[in-house]
Amino acid sequence: MDHNAFSGEFPANLTACVRLTTVYLQYNQLGGRIPALAINSNHLEGMIPPGIGSIAGLRCALEDEGAGVTMAVKMFNLQMSGSSRSFEAECEALRRVRHRCLIKIITCCSSIDQQGQEFKALLFEFMPNGSLDGWIHPKSSNLTSNTLSLPQRLSIAVDILDALDYLHNHCQPPIIHCDLKPSNILLAEEKNAKVGDLGMSKILPNSTTKTLQNSKSSIGIRGSIGYIAPEYGEGSAVTRAGDTYSLGVLLLEMFTGRSPTDDIFRDSMDLHKFIAASFLDRALDSCQTIWLHEEANDTDVTNASTKRRIIQQCLVAVLRLGISCSKQQPRDRVLLADAVSEIHAIRDKYLRSWMVGIELYVG
Repeated sequence: MDHNAFSGEFPANLTACVRLTTVYLQYNQLGGRIPALAINSNHLEGMIPPGIGSIAGLRCALEDEGAGVTMAVKMFNLQMSGSSRSFEAECEALRRVRHRCLIKIITCCSSIDQQGQEFKALLFEFMPNGSLDGWIHPKSSNLTSNTLSLPQRLSIAVDILDALDYLHNHCQPPIIHCDLKPSNILLAEEKNAKVGDLGMSKILPNSTTKTLQNSKSSIGIRGSIGYIAPEYGEGSAVTRAGDTYSLGVLLLEMFTGRSPTDDIFRDSMDLHKFIAASFLDRALDSCQTIWLHEEANDTDVTNASTKRRIIQQCLVAVLRLGISCSKQQPRDRVLLADAVSEIHAIRDKYLRSWMVGIELYVG
């Protein structure tokens, strides 16, 4: 079905094709999202992360049968304002980076199709478990197959912070992601996380960020509702602290299951204030959901009360870090390097505590 003039939404009735394993849709004008299929044998199931943006109107997968490689394709809707700039920004950022926790680009494509229209797309490594968003807000209530365990959440958090630390502190020049959120975190086979979508990223000039912090931004607000640093709404320039804010919101969402765009967050109330207002209660609420998952998968019921306290203490430590990252004022937020050290320590303490059944958390 490639090289046609098909337009509109992706046809949902393709889900009835039970023997379909690969579909080629390049060089069309399709949009929307590929529906999830209920049949495990179909390669399309779970490939399209929820929350596809308007600039990248369609993501699908291509299978190179000769090489035995499946690639994810991100096609840009060039009818949308800013889509070409987003494509160029992502290409520029991706050619500068190489890290195990960043999505790997295979190639980029910019050409004219058979109808004489401009076509832009990026080919990435295929991530079979889709986006983090679909895992922290699952549609099914099945705790065993559709819920991330606490160790998985901790490992994903470590991967995200390691990726951000690399972009901020180990790239020359540094790169600010500017759109950190669950739908831009993709999960590989073993659910290790890779940060993707650098279409809004900003490459900082070599002269460190002193000038940037005292200047006003001329590019408008970068980011997504609920995750945008408050100072960006006031016209402040892009800085590392803006990513730190988004990271804090993401951590709070990952470990409480609360989205920053939930209906309860109106007027001046946001996820940060909601968690900080009754800190321990929120940790206990989160603990209950995660404990049910651990209980469903743990055959050893001994030391149940100790294990429950270990989970609670771990959650308190993570939520405290999320609150420190997402403070209103940039100067009050924890430094990213310190946050990276902290999340590694939290994960390591939890794993050691769980193995020996001893509470190692203090404070």
